[in-house]
Amino acid sequence: MARVQIIDEGIDLDSPTLIEGLPGAGLVGKIAADHLVTEFEMEYYGALLCEGLPRVAVYEGESRALRPPVRLYANEEHDLVVLQSDVPVSPKQASEFASCVTGWIDTNDAFPLYLSGLAEEKDDVPKLYGVATGAGATVLDGVNITPPSDGGLVSGPTGALLHRAVETGLDSVGLIAQTDPRFPDPEAARVVLEHGIGPIAEIDVSTDRLVEQAGEIQEAREQLAKRLQDMDQDESTQAQPIRGFQ
Repeated sequence: MARVQIIDEGIDLDSPTLIEGLPGAGLVGKIAADHLVTEFEMEYYGALLCEGLPRVAVYEGESRALRPPVRLYANEEHDLVVLQSDVPVSPKQASEFASCVTGWIDTNDAFPLYLSGLAEEKDDVPKLYGVATGAGATVLDGVNITPPSDGGLVSGPTGALLHRAVETGLDSVGLIAQTDPRFPDPEAARVVLEHGIGPIAEIDVSTDRLVEQAGEIQEAREQLAKRLQDMDQDESTQAQPIRGFQ
């Protein structure tokens, strides 16, 4: 049965902000999510047992514990939940996965921030754009995040999550950062953290460690990025322009 299994019932959350960190273009969402889990020493909170997720077990270095590949981590002080994923979501099951996650969001009155990279030529600092459903538009106005200048679409499981938000009338925000989709992009993740997640979730996120470990992150994530490049476009979370139809 597709569900979110709560592991730590002792964590008390009140209308939390959910940060989605599925792998995608530039691994922007994954790098940002991983950084939040480490920076705030977040607790393992829940396991996602949704359709579309591979039945594999994940272990960490110097630990015997096994965990599912997609998990929720929580920080009670900041009322923050992070969806951390070590695997891509099957595109054939993206709709079922989105329904599973959205069900938990709705039940817990969470406000989701969905993250994506946009393959767009950038200057020194990647630009950050925002899209929204429901009251999410007011949130973006409050932190001065503008929409993309050109029309486009968000594909992959994050696109399915945003589609589900539109379909159900859920309040949500999609943060889209310019990125080079060929490589892991810690700089794009830093922009998302500092100018998107930080002000929206009202948290102070230090990204010093992210900048210092950029080389290490690059090497550690390249294999996953290569796997995403080899997939069909619909399998990988990314924002992309639509040309010739507007």
